[in-house]
Amino acid sequence: MSYSPYPQWQPWQQGHGVPQPWGGQAAPSMRASHADRERAVDVLRAGYGEGRLEKPEFDRRVARAYAARTVGELALLVADLPQGPVPHVVPAVPAVFRPVPRARVNGKAVASAVCGGLCLVTFGFTGIPAVILGHMARAEIARTGEEGDGLALTGLALGWLANGAWVVLMLLSFALALATG
Repeated sequence: MSYSPYPQWQPWQQGHGVPQPWGGQAAPSMRASHADRERAVDVLRAGYGEGRLEKPEFDRRVARAYAARTVGELALLVADLPQGPVPHVVPAVPAVFRPVPRARVNGKAVASAVCGGLCLVTFGFTGIPAVILGHMARAEIARTGEEGDGLALTGLALGWLANGAWVVLMLLSFALALATG
């Protein structure tokens, strides 16, 4: 066997593991190559995978394919099978039975709820972003029909509570500063 520095392209190599159809173009008495046997076994595997062959018959045919000496013997093994895998057609599902697509949750509503929840941890510093994002989210939700109005309201409520607490704290500290003089 001679060595060639250039790789030889073969038609059965194009799929890289995908079963290739049986060629059958050669004369029936021509000697079968290893590639011919592998192509025939690929067709048998596809037929077995589609339920066209039972396991014992598949095993017998694969054994005969590997023992075959001519292309004609291989052609007889796959003659009653489609020449490669047959695509499985999925019937169309009526619209009545399809799941109803859910509306997307508004991202600003989620951010508003997160900022509102963080008001306790940040001592109210995320209250202003919670209020701003909550109002923006409610406007977008009304315009686009997205989900998340409850999240936006939660962020607004917590944000306004935090901002109100800051206002009360500032007024108390101002009144205390005026009282102490």
